[in-house]
Amino acid sequence: MHIKEELAERHVLTLTVDNEAGTLARIAGMFTSRGYNIDSLTVADISEDHTTSRITIVTKGPPPVIDQIIAQCERLVPVHKVTDLTEAGPHVERELALVKVQGSGDQRVEAMRLADIYRARVIDATVSSFIFEITGGPDKIDTFVTLMREVGLVEVGRTGIVGLMRGSEAS
Repeated sequence: MHIKEELAERHVLTLTVDNEAGTLARIAGMFTSRGYNIDSLTVADISEDHTTSRITIVTKGPPPVIDQIIAQCERLVPVHKVTDLTEAGPHVERELALVKVQGSGDQRVEAMRLADIYRARVIDATVSSFIFEITGGPDKIDTFVTLMREVGLVEVGRTGIVGLMRGSEAS
């Protein structure tokens, strides 16, 4: 008997939800109780009257698991809409990271050179360290962080991924 093992795919899901206490806990609890992992999670208020929020979740799984995650999210009471940006078509993803690097001499020069190449901005500087702000896709940020390890990486803070569908329609 052969058991077909499906490859896990990365998916970016956006949920439009009521902005009320416990909503995020219900959604995270649904993932936890079923053994699904959340790779990235961001939440922001998206309405003028502060009644609606947008949650962006990055997760991985084979297509049937992703379908199940979407179906279970749609059944939760505070959830108004679930969109799988990965399946819906062309979309834009971005993340912001703050990267602290220490060093002197050649290490400092190399950190500035790499920051220039990756279009990272210096947002704080001392005589022995920098804090860079970098935005882009996860691969760009991962690569920048890896390179900074070689020149004195101290710490990294990342926002998580946000995404929107391309074009004039709301996602």
